[in-house]
Amino acid sequence: MLAEERYGKILEILSNEKTVKSSYLIQLLNVSTETVRRDLEYLEKEGLIKRVHGGAVLNKASSLIPSFSTRNEMKNEEKDALAKNAIAFITNGNSIALDNGTTTLHLAKLIKGNFKDLTVITNSLLIANMLYEDPQINVILLGGIIDSKNHCMAGPLTEKNIELFHIDKAFISVTGISLNNGATDFEFSSIVIQKKLISRSNKTYLLADSSKFNTSSLLNVCALEDVDSIITDPDLSDTVYDEYSRAGLQIVK
Repeated sequence: MLAEERYGKILEILSNEKTVKSSYLIQLLNVSTETVRRDLEYLEKEGLIKRVHGGAVLNKASSLIPSFSTRNEMKNEEKDALAKNAIAFITNGNSIALDNGTTTLHLAKLIKGNFKDLTVITNSLLIANMLYEDPQINVILLGGIIDSKNHCMAGPLTEKNIELFHIDKAFISVTGISLNNGATDFEFSSIVIQKKLISRSNKTYLLADSSKFNTSSLLNVCALEDVDSIITDPDLSDTVYDEYSRAGLQIVK
C-alpha cells in the first residue's frame, strides 16, 4: 500500500472515530510499527492529526473541512462563471470525464440540453442523475461502492472500470493550485479516481475557483505542467494570472 493510501485510510478512520490506536493501524494496514509512526508524524506535521500516547486523534482544525453539502453551497457565482469558461472546451461528439466535485456539478448543469452525441463518464451520482434524461447525452456511471457522504461511486471497482475507456477530455475539480505543489485535494478516495481519469484522457482541464490559487491540500492530484488548461473565474487577480502565465501555464479566467 502506498503512503498516500495509508494517509487516506488513517484520516478516514479518524473522521469517523475521532481517535485511533497505533496497534490497530499496524494490523489494519499490515505494516510495521515504524511505518505507522512515520505516517502519524507526517500527518501531524501537516496539521491534520495530533499524536497521543498509543495512537492519534483528529486535529480540530482538520475536522473543519466542509462536507460535500456545505461545499455545494459555497462560491456558487464563481463556479457558475468558471463553468461558462469550461463549456467552451466541449464540442459535440466528445467523450468527457467529470469527476465528483461541486464545481463539475455546475458544469454539468450547463451541459444539459446544449450538446449532441456527447458521452459523459462520471463517478458522481448527482451528475449522472442530472444528465441521464437528456437523449443527446450518453451517460456512463462508473460502477463501484456508493460513497453516500460524497454522493458518488468509489473504490477498487470504480478505479478498475475507468481503465476500460479512452476519453477525449477530463474535467477535474481540485481544492488547491500551487506552483510549488501542483494540483491538490484532501479526499483520498477522490484523488485515486482523479488520477485514473487523467491517465485515460487525451486532454485534462483543471477546474478551480480563484480562491484555490496559491493554496495546497494534503494530497497531490497532478503536476500543473501535465494539464492543458487551468480554468477559473474572472475574480482571479491579474497578479496571480501573470505569475502562473509566466510559468508557462494556460490560465482561463
